[in-house]
Amino acid sequence: MITQEGDRLLFDGPVTIATVSALLAQVRALLVPGASVLDFKGVTEVDSAAVALALECMREARRRKLALSLANLPEAMRHLAELYAVSDLLQADPA
Repeated sequence: MITQEGDRLLFDGPVTIATVSALLAQVRALLVPGASVLDFKGVTEVDSAAVALALECMREARRRKLALSLANLPEAMRHLAELYAVSDLLQADPA
């Protein structure tokens, strides 16, 4: 689930292959001017689909000409991004 708090889109719960389609639809609906941070602080579980979701969200923001940053990436997600050699594309703010 994703909620909006100010400029942040807050993820809550698992970001996995089972949830990523619904989460992407939510991000697309919420990604408007003023929503500039995807915050993964409330994420409880990730798999490789989480990395794919983050990359797709960044692409979607570029298509819409919006600035978007990532925050509070789970350690497992950082490791997966390193494994897939895309960590430079997922530069995240610490908070």
